[in-house]
Amino acid sequence: MASLYNSKYYHRDLSWLRFNHRVLQEAADDRNPLYERIKFLAIFSSNLDEFFRVRVSDIRQIKNIEKPLRKKLITKPNKVLKEIKAQVDIQQNDFGRIFTKQIIPELEKEGIYLIDHKKFSGTQKVIAQNYYEDVLKSKVKISTHAANEKSTVFVENEALYLIAQPSEEEFLLVKIPDEVPRFFQFEKYNGKHSVTFVDDILKFNLKQSPEGEKNLTFYSLKISRDAELYIEDEFSGNLMEKIKASLPKRNTGQATRVLIDPAMPKAFQARIKKALDVTHTDIIEGGTYHNFKDFFSFPNPTEKKLTNKELEPLPHPVLSKANSLFDAIDKKDQLLHYPYQAFDPLIQLIEEAASDPAVKVLKITIYRAAKESRLNDALALAAKNGKEVTVFIEVKARFDEKNNLKWGEIFKSNGAKVIYSYPDIKVHSKILYIEREVKGKTKAYAYIATGNFNENTATLYTDFGLMTAHKKITKELNKVFLILDRTIIVPKTKRLLVSPFTTRTKFAELVNDEITKAQQGEEASIILKMNSLQDKEMIKLLYRASKAGVTVRLLIRGICSLVPGVKGQSENIYITSIVDRFLEHGRVYIFGSGDKRKIYIGSADWMTRNLSHRIEVVTPVLDPDLAQMIFDLILIQLEDNVKSREIDAQQKNRYVENNNPKVQAQLATYEYFKNLSE
Repeated sequence: MASLYNSKYYHRDLSWLRFNHRVLQEAADDRNPLYERIKFLAIFSSNLDEFFRVRVSDIRQIKNIEKPLRKKLITKPNKVLKEIKAQVDIQQNDFGRIFTKQIIPELEKEGIYLIDHKKFSGTQKVIAQNYYEDVLKSKVKISTHAANEKSTVFVENEALYLIAQPSEEEFLLVKIPDEVPRFFQFEKYNGKHSVTFVDDILKFNLKQSPEGEKNLTFYSLKISRDAELYIEDEFSGNLMEKIKASLPKRNTGQATRVLIDPAMPKAFQARIKKALDVTHTDIIEGGTYHNFKDFFSFPNPTEKKLTNKELEPLPHPVLSKANSLFDAIDKKDQLLHYPYQAFDPLIQLIEEAASDPAVKVLKITIYRAAKESRLNDALALAAKNGKEVTVFIEVKARFDEKNNLKWGEIFKSNGAKVIYSYPDIKVHSKILYIEREVKGKTKAYAYIATGNFNENTATLYTDFGLMTAHKKITKELNKVFLILDRTIIVPKTKRLLVSPFTTRTKFAELVNDEITKAQQGEEASIILKMNSLQDKEMIKLLYRASKAGVTVRLLIRGICSLVPGVKGQSENIYITSIVDRFLEHGRVYIFGSGDKRKIYIGSADWMTRNLSHRIEVVTPVLDPDLAQMIFDLILIQLEDNVKSREIDAQQKNRYVENNNPKVQAQLATYEYFKNLSE
């Protein structure tokens, strides 16, 4: 595996699996409340589903490309797939051990018993029969298929099935209905709360039905399919319509993972592989049950609090008291940090703009919209009220295409100008621009953020959002929108970093400035917080900085292809990753120290796609008070020794341990903002 684990670059997909391992560590961490640990099992499962639908499908497609081009895209795809399978098998085993040896016993200590159909009591059997007859029977799809013929059956993407073998010539396929809850809760008896999978209600009843007259054993089956939308000739015709037409293909794409019950006999497995037209590489042994993301809704029949103490979003110390948000921004730049602070001020800004006669223009980019959105309702109202509203909607935001298209139609019906995706490039920036006419003059306002205009994710993801009326920032931001509506081709910006035009070169310049300082014997420092670090050119620059003596401190949540701690290459680079109750999503870039420190926030990770193939916006934080606030918050994260893991050369995910006072960054950050609001 030398090509996958070399001293310069850690393979991006294997690094992503190490991130998901950190999620699994949280499930195993008994410092977390029980239902938080269950939630992390659900997150791990959901993450892995998407990984196979997206990344594994990409690698499989690369296998089919001619060798010269394939080498440029990925080294030895078969080797990568083999290593992915090996790592996933290890993690699945860990997952099973955590669930059976830790979670199940802990549930039983709380009087909650997750039972299978073999443990049903006499009363529970009657209840299970009644539930099957009254609710399930009309919804269950049962079919019989030949076992010795290729491609005899189609299994729906991400659907759950039970499968049994009446004979060597055929097998029985039972689709578990997805319109009923995954878990069934029996009445409390003898102080015990019994919960079972709907799978087991079916297994029990099918044994009593004609299909189960031979007392068949049922095994779980699930297939993940390629989630890419392969659109022929993206550059011609109506891209929005092509995406709309391609969405159904997601359910019929190539199988990228076939999850089976490990108890399934090998001979039966062989027949299933043939019938499904899949290979041994496609088969992953899961557990007796699949779709652990359903554990997000696992019932808690007790009255006990088995989750984290809620951290209610705090009011912004300035914006929550302002009669007019525009007046507050006129006086001083404002910074919001979700989910520690409420998302409401951003919604209120758009609502105020929608009803303010002085507001003439609103422009916004939407990457992932909430299904029900007060913010989007305010945008539609602004258009209805006669404002010049322009909404750029990225309909290639994976898994949100349908919802984004829905909102596009709503905006258009209210009079907004809606611009959809560009071919071959995504608009990933999180930006809002507003113009007001005040005393005969045009006054502009900008909001530039690290996260989406989405009320739901704002309660789960940590993100920064900057509100400013700085003339040069607003002027440059308007140029970005002029690119989006194709008025100009290249924006001339001195302060904003805009991908794919200036972000890479400006970041390179900032790194090189620190290298020069170090070479001249001055203090030189780089602190970067981002979701992922994969771009080889930027990694090479950070290696140069390390060799020059620059102190490089990185906070990377997910993929990290940089290999730290290698003598002569990266010994001055130290990396940690925080996985806790909120998803670390904000991107912060800090260069230099003291009075010369430069701080930026924005939407761009240091991945090739963000720097060269997407429209991203990164802004300097010019207000010294806000810059200091961000620096304070980053220092808190750097001091975390509770939920922080060291990313070493092997990405072993060891928790950071030291003799310093215990700091759990997310709780400490909440206290920081709590003190501000008091």
